[in-house]
Order: sequence, then structure tokens, then C-alpha cells
Amino acid sequence: MAKKKILLLSDDLRMTSGIGTMSKEFVLGTMDAFDWAQVGGAIKHPEEGKVVNMDESVRTETGVEDAKLTIYPVNGYGNSELLRSVINIEKPDAILHYTDPRFWGWLYEMEHEIRQEMPIFYYNIWDDWPAPQYNENFYECSDLIMNISKQTYAIVNEVAKNKPRTDWDCTYLPHGVSKSFYPISVFDDEYKKVDAMKKQLTDDDVEFVLFYNNRNIRRKMTGDVILAFKTFCDTLSKEEANKCALLLHTQPVDDNGTHLPNVVKAICPEYKVYFSDRKLDIPQLNHLYNIADVTINIASNEGFGLGTCESLMAGTPIIVNVTGGLQDQCGFELKRNYAPDGSGYSSGYLTPNDYKEIKSLHDDRKWKDNSDLTWGDWVKPVWPATRSLQGSVPTPYIFDDRCRFDDAADMIKEWYDMGKDKREECGQKGREFVLSDNSMMTSKHMCQNFIDHMNTAFDNWKPRKRYSIFKA
Repeated sequence: MAKKKILLLSDDLRMTSGIGTMSKEFVLGTMDAFDWAQVGGAIKHPEEGKVVNMDESVRTETGVEDAKLTIYPVNGYGNSELLRSVINIEKPDAILHYTDPRFWGWLYEMEHEIRQEMPIFYYNIWDDWPAPQYNENFYECSDLIMNISKQTYAIVNEVAKNKPRTDWDCTYLPHGVSKSFYPISVFDDEYKKVDAMKKQLTDDDVEFVLFYNNRNIRRKMTGDVILAFKTFCDTLSKEEANKCALLLHTQPVDDNGTHLPNVVKAICPEYKVYFSDRKLDIPQLNHLYNIADVTINIASNEGFGLGTCESLMAGTPIIVNVTGGLQDQCGFELKRNYAPDGSGYSSGYLTPNDYKEIKSLHDDRKWKDNSDLTWGDWVKPVWPATRSLQGSVPTPYIFDDRCRFDDAADMIKEWYDMGKDKREECGQKGREFVLSDNSMMTSKHMCQNFIDHMNTAFDNWKPRKRYSIFKA
């Protein structure tokens, strides 16, 4: 039986953005089940107008002899004329859209004609409350919505309950991290490369490294990370602080963020802050995670938080703000019902359906000191101290979850005081969590979930009727 062909609309999978990286992971990981074509977007694409046949390349990389992938690069995110042309050439069996739906508004204006011929699948990265009713049209135009986090799953269900449907499916499908990220011990030959990179990026006397791997943009709260590091160092003796470093893998200057060297000069001149701004391949990035003692992400909004999940895969523990998909990486468990055998309360990882009821864990007054809620040894969660309603014209409202930088500093101190051996033990538990069937956060889990969810959607799909007839 011939494989179904999926037309993917997302960042060009050859790009190193989070969307591009994940697009590559699930496309290459499902080559044995589907053929692929992509309209590959970018802010300004150097190959716009070209048609790039990737068949030979992906066959070599995946080992799938009949793998097929064609990329149509485009500036921005394309238009309806381009899509019609690509559909005519590629004749896909479904369209899969991945990233913010507002980038592809023209797609949803065409959904009535598209869904007469094929289903529309949507990999949803929405990340916070209040429930975005303004996304209702996007959800209604999709036959399958796969959600990046448990909270996102709850959000879609909250919006959809106003107009119950029977012709769609809503599922949970977290990002999957490659096994190319792994711990490197001092006994491994590869450790020489890790040590060399550490000496290149920091000073010889550095013994504790706090690592940040995010873009320099406002919601990532990079300035607060610097403040948290300073606040942490202020609690140490001069000698101890001199052995600690903050390593920022980001662009030091970004128009969508700030001028970080000037921030460091003004706020934290007395302590060691280093920048890594070169584009790195996966082995080199894995070396950075192995240099790190702790990885931090206290973004005020976060769909998933790929960097901290990669860090856990590499065996390095994390500090995260309790928001969006970062919650899933905490391994939150909740005491539920009293066990029938009298052994006490049973616990279990929070499920997507749990989030339909509790919505989120943002309310620190309710959850932070709640003995019924526990989390993994691999993480120090920081609860948002404030929630402010932000918005724009296309996105009228969304909560901005901001934690206190001094709360984050306390978590850095806890990891520091724990000692290297204990940190490594906790990091190993984090790696085991990511690899487990409970988290489903490996590339293997993600790809198999894509195959299962999309095949089920194909089996259940019915073409949309050309006209809707109703009595006036």
C-alpha cells in the first residue's frame, strides 16, 4: 500500500529554530510511514522560489530506501496561491500546520476548499490561559489538533466546549528529544572535548556553571536570569563566587530582546558571565549541557522549553518557571484517592485530563506548599509571583507568568549546596524520566505518536461538504 503524503507548513526544517528542529525530528522519524513535502518558512529565506529535492539526503540520513521529501522555501510564511500550486504538484493526502496559526491566516481562509479534498492537522503550541476564544476558528478548521503540552490540551478543550464537535480529535503530543543528547563522564574519551570547550568558554578555576540556552527575547527573561545569578553569588564568599559562572548560549544583542553585555556590565560586573553565540551542531550543544551543572529557563511564557528537556536528556538538572509546557518537564505528581488496600494515598503523574480540571499550577498560594503535589528530583520549580494580562491586536490576551528572580536565585543556591555528585544523580533521574513512557518526550515517542494520531485521523476523516444547507 502506498504511503500517505503529508504537506508540512512550518519553519524550514533545515533551520535551527525550535520549530525547525522539531519539524526535522518528526519528519525524518516518520519517513517509513509517510512521504513528506514542506512549504518551509523563514523571516527572509535565501532560497525563496527554489524547489529543493531532499530525497537522496534523507534516504542516507534515515536509512529508509524510499524516503521522499521536497522543500519549497518561502519568505515569511507563503500565501494561498503558492499553496494551491504546491498542492497541485505534490497532491498530498493531508496538510499539517505547525507554529502560531496567525502566521498562516490565509490557510484558514481556504479551509473550506481544502477540507473537501484532504484533512488539516494542526500541531498546536499555544501555551497559556485565559482560554483563547479568538483561536476558536483555527480549532474549528482542523480535523486533528495535537497539543504540545498537557495545559495546551486543556486549553483547546476549554475553547471547543462552546461548540461541541464530533468530526475532530484532540490529543497530547509533547516534543521529543533526540538520544544524541547524553551524559559524558570524566572516564569517557569524549570528555576531553567537553573539557576543552569549557576552558575555551570559561576560566580554569570555574567549578559551577549555570547554563542558559534560549533566544535573547523579552519573554525569555534573560535579564532576570542574570539578576538571579548575581543574587546567588551575593550569598557566597568572594572565593566561592569566583568559582561560579553563568554561561549564556544566545545572541548577546537582539532587537527583540536587549543588549546583554551592557546589562552584565551594569548589573553584574563583579561576577563571571560568559557568552556562547556560535551556531553549534548537536554534538557541540551536547558538550555545553555536559559543561553545565544546572540549566535554567524562567521564561514568562513557554510552549514546551526544548533546551531544558535536552539538558535532562544529557543528565543535567534544571530550574524552570511553572508555566506552559515547562510544567510537563517537572514530573508533577498528585495524591489522588485513598488506596483500597489501606496503604495510603495513591499518586500518579498529572495527565492531560487532569489539566482540564485544574487548568494550571500557576497559583503558588494553592500549589507551592501543597503536600499533595510533588515533583521530580531533577528539577527545582519556581512558581510565578505575578500574572499580568498582556495582548496585541491578533492575540488580544494572554497571561504573562513572571517569577521572582530572587526565588530563582534560591533554587540556584539549592543546587549549588547539593554538591556535584548529588546533582549528577538527580540529573540521571531526569534523563530516566525523559526516556520513560510516562513523559513521552523522546524523539522515538514523538514520531510514533505522530504516526498513530495521524493514521487514526485518516481512518476517521470524512470530506467536508461543499455547501451547508439550512432552513432560513
